[in-house]
Amino acid sequence: MIFIAFSTLSPIGLRPHVGGPNYERLFAFALIGGLFGLAYPKHLLRIAIIVVGVAVGLEILQMIIPGRHARMFDAVVKACGGMAGVFAAAILNALLRRF
Repeated sequence: MIFIAFSTLSPIGLRPHVGGPNYERLFAFALIGGLFGLAYPKHLLRIAIIVVGVAVGLEILQMIIPGRHARMFDAVVKACGGMAGVFAAAILNALLRRF
């Protein structure tokens, strides 16, 4: 989570580049949502709310960082990635309980 916050709030030149920015946002938050969902399977709704809140919060914080810009589309991509990760964790948890 700290790495995502650093990448989101650091100057654009310090941000790591792995792929396209939207893919990076989507997969980073999907990974976080999935890992927390697997770690705390009884708290999926709470995790989903936190992941979406962090996505929106980090995007809002970008408004005070010089050289960065906040866009609603970026927040939606992050939130969708986080929700996809939580959903994948819920499915995997259900399959693991079944077997």
